[in-house]
Amino acid sequence: MSNQGSVRSNIQAGIEVDIVLKQDQRSGKLTRGIVKDILTNSANHPHGIKVRLTDGQVGRVKSIITK
Repeated sequence: MSNQGSVRSNIQAGIEVDIVLKQDQRSGKLTRGIVKDILTNSANHPHGIKVRLTDGQVGRVKSIITK
């Protein structure tokens, strides 16, 4: 199964996502929030595209929340 959060074109500012924060990488704990900025420049990244949420937290997208 491919990780939809690893493709940059799937992610835009304003969408709701689950990310893994740097300090949570070992545990895999997810944090939900709204994307403010996309920090990864490449088209895709095996560990997930790095984003900044509206609350300032930074992490890699693991899943995109669809309503």
